[in-house]
Order: sequence, then C-alpha cells, then structure tokens
Amino acid sequence: MGRYYTGDIEGKFWFGVQCSDDASFFGGSEEEVYFEDEDEIPYELQYFFQTGDLEEIKHGIEECIIHLGEYKMRLDDFFAQRDSYNDQMIIEAFEIPKEKVWELLVWYARLELGVKIKGCVEEKGECSFSAEL
Repeated sequence: MGRYYTGDIEGKFWFGVQCSDDASFFGGSEEEVYFEDEDEIPYELQYFFQTGDLEEIKHGIEECIIHLGEYKMRLDDFFAQRDSYNDQMIIEAFEIPKEKVWELLVWYARLELGVKIKGCVEEKGECSFSAEL
C-alpha cells in the first residue's frame, strides 16, 4: 500500500522518503480536502500550479539538483537499471554511509515530482492534482 497523487500528473510517493505535501516545495497553491462529515483531519491535499508559478518551480528543481550534486547523474543511472532498490544497494553502489542515503533519496524523489509539475505546466499552462495523506 502506498500514497498516490492523481490528476494532471500521476504517481506514487516514495515510501519512507517523500511526504504527501512535497509539492508545496515548488510553490503553487495547496488546499486541504476534508470528508463532508469531518472537518478536523484532511484526507488529501489539492495542488494547483499555473504559468505564473514556473519560476518558483524551476527554482525548486535547481535547488534539488544543487543538493544532489555529483550524485544526480549516478542516481539517474542507478534507477534506470532497476525496478526496485534497498538502502544497502545504494550504500554499496555509491560507497556512502547509510545516513546519506535518505538525504539523497528525499532530494531525488522531490526532483522527480518537480520535473513532472514543470512539464505539465509548460504543456498545458496549468497543473492540478490531489495527493493522498
């Protein structure tokens, strides 16, 4: 089981790595959605981005790339070659301490989401999707 985002873009949040509100890193607008009979705990977040948000989206993507540094291309290659992974595989492939794995994956997962948002806005002029909590 996992948490998904659906709408103009779709995907699954990275388990144990990516928060449901990760899209807020790229600006746009965020709205909590509640069940009709409950107004205390939201069950999803609704995101909306438009062309006016492109600069902030691009800035967020650039920040991800800066944080990933030399590991960005290596992560691209690593994930292009497999459908699944575990921390130990990354530790061995990159020769990094376990503590570094989570940090890299947070930025890499965020980058993937930001690239999807940017592509959608550039193609359609806007991007709307909901994120399960």
